[in-house]
Amino acid sequence: MTALALLSAAVWVYLLGFHGRFWQGGPVLVPSPVGQRAAFPDVAMVVPARDEAEAIAGSLTSLLAQDYPGNVRVILVDDASADGTGDIARRLADPRLTVLTGQPRPAGWSGKLWAVAQGIAETGRAEFVLLSDADIVHDPRHLAALVAQAERHGLDMVSEMVELACDSLAERALVPAFVFFFQLLYPFARVNDPLSATAAAAGGTILIRRRALERIGGIAAVRGALIDDVALAAAVKQGGRIWLGHSALARSVRPYPGVADIWRMVARTAYVQLRFSPVLLVGATLGMALVWLAPAALALFGAGGARLLGLLAWAGSAASYLPTLRRFRRSPFWALALPAVACFYMAATIGSAVNHYRGRGVVWKRRAYQGAGV
Repeated sequence: MTALALLSAAVWVYLLGFHGRFWQGGPVLVPSPVGQRAAFPDVAMVVPARDEAEAIAGSLTSLLAQDYPGNVRVILVDDASADGTGDIARRLADPRLTVLTGQPRPAGWSGKLWAVAQGIAETGRAEFVLLSDADIVHDPRHLAALVAQAERHGLDMVSEMVELACDSLAERALVPAFVFFFQLLYPFARVNDPLSATAAAAGGTILIRRRALERIGGIAAVRGALIDDVALAAAVKQGGRIWLGHSALARSVRPYPGVADIWRMVARTAYVQLRFSPVLLVGATLGMALVWLAPAALALFGAGGARLLGLLAWAGSAASYLPTLRRFRRSPFWALALPAVACFYMAATIGSAVNHYRGRGVVWKRRAYQGAGV
């Protein structure tokens, strides 16, 4: 037990002190005053949409309302929706909006990336392309802030973790941890460091330079990826600079009202993240148990030095979660529940593997994938 306590405490010393400051509350993209630049590059905004009738009007309206002095256009790709998503978009009747009916998906492509590729093909020569999920609502200052960030720092890609819905009890308990664990996997400071190999993006909002897209061979370079945002970021960072932060100017309106909804969201790609490897699954499960469960178990049931080390490690893990809870405006007492929340994510990861070996693969929006890459 003492050896376990020492190992768990040592892991937390590393995580808190040497793992890219994953626990920090930033960086956050803030509004950039319009009018401080002499020229504003053209931007084309591409929105892939499949069965997004409830959210699409609000999302497109927010994109069309951007306070950006340069030329903008919005391209919606209706990816075989069965709920009238395309018809709702067409009723907006804005000359800057183009609604495309998606073509059948070729072999080897994920549905979303094939829709994105069709949209990008319609963007002309716009210097920047903004990729936005169909459930994202944008502040009018958002596009200007994204472009300013890219231009100010010479970035090929700017991406943000948008504000996620956190209203139901399930969301309050589990959604902040989703962002927290993402930061643990991909510390933003390392993503933003051009000398680090770590690359990631958040698919809700990605601004990318056209020349970067052309350099990597277009969206076709990652056409089969199911964790497409991370794959795209990795491709762009090989020869370019990227930035990932939190957004104060965009939010997702997609609800996850129940535990089962969040379970499906996590299980959809958790085993993909582990490259469909049983070895990595076992390693990840043992690692999560060591990091999240062992400190609490030692603190509650250990004795002597092992219990003290467990308490210290549990306190460190809880403290690391506080900046994320503040961002979501949640009580700091949720930090004490982090071991239980980690159990949920461990179980969902195992459930993702079970789905894979039962032949269910990855299912999203009435479309199934089996054995695809990340």
